[in-house]
Amino acid sequence: MTYRADTARYDTMQYRRSGHSGLKLPVISLGLWQNFGGTRDYPSAMEILGYAFDQGITHFDLANNYGPPAGSAEELFGTVLARDFRPYRDEMIISTKAGYNMWPGPYGEWGSRKSLLASLDQSLKRMGLDYVDIFYSHRFDPDTPLEETMGALAHAVKSGKALYVGISSYPEKETREAHRILKQMGVATTIHQPSYSMINRWIENDKTIDACGELGIGVIAFSPLAQGVLSGKYNSGNLAGTRGENPNGSLRASQIEPRVLDAVNKVGEIARARGQSMVQLALSWVLRRKEMTSALIGVRNLDQLKDNLGVLNSLDLSADEIAAINEATKGGQLDQQPRPQPASR
Repeated sequence: MTYRADTARYDTMQYRRSGHSGLKLPVISLGLWQNFGGTRDYPSAMEILGYAFDQGITHFDLANNYGPPAGSAEELFGTVLARDFRPYRDEMIISTKAGYNMWPGPYGEWGSRKSLLASLDQSLKRMGLDYVDIFYSHRFDPDTPLEETMGALAHAVKSGKALYVGISSYPEKETREAHRILKQMGVATTIHQPSYSMINRWIENDKTIDACGELGIGVIAFSPLAQGVLSGKYNSGNLAGTRGENPNGSLRASQIEPRVLDAVNKVGEIARARGQSMVQLALSWVLRRKEMTSALIGVRNLDQLKDNLGVLNSLDLSADEIAAINEATKGGQLDQQPRPQPASR
């Protein structure tokens, strides 16, 4: 059966402008980081992606290395575009990134012009697209001149392969410098994608979010649930079927230490008092700041997506509730500020 989007898809979603740009994003965007790789079949992928679009989620976020294996998320999304989403392409914001390890040798990662532009061409081919809406430098490269990295982003825009460009996980100093360089090239830094949650506040601590507000750069937070920690699922101690099951995965042991889980328990009490799930409270908290354009979620199934979307019913937080969250989480904070290291090549 051919997919037909719900005619009421824009009735309930809220949209925010990304910084000083004309681009609006839904307050909840869907990322395909770890749940849309080679083990995801088409029907279950389309169930989630189609429902998301039917609820007004117009922004789908990818990267060259998303999977696993690397590249498979873009390939799957490309199949969805070809089979079902093609009539709605102009209603969608599709983003991708380059910067983490993708192929062997010295050009398969980091921030050189060679690496970024070759990766963008590969991403476009995998998704069957002529352009992406947003192309990101996935991480700051301390061994490549920032002028070269930003020059590659500017070229992506001027060549028509990206409509907008952004940066991801750049600290405050590098964010300001990237913005300055791109501005000189006549290209805007439209958006910054950092990790951000109740228990991961590095963009507040190093003033990156303040710099984005000052410079007119939108902010979209990834891992607003701290990779599921703020859903409360790790508090039972049962790691089966979660990211914590794999000791070599993206979830570190420090993220589920007793002090962190104690903070999560306290947050749960605040959520129950508001009549929200912990997931919804965590998203409300991230979206409370005026600089925040969108919260980027990742889901494994339709129930999780529906829980996330429930935040739309109760986005506002009072000053007293924010103070209570600050008190509840002060002992469970994680130090996740990116500290650029020399690139090993």
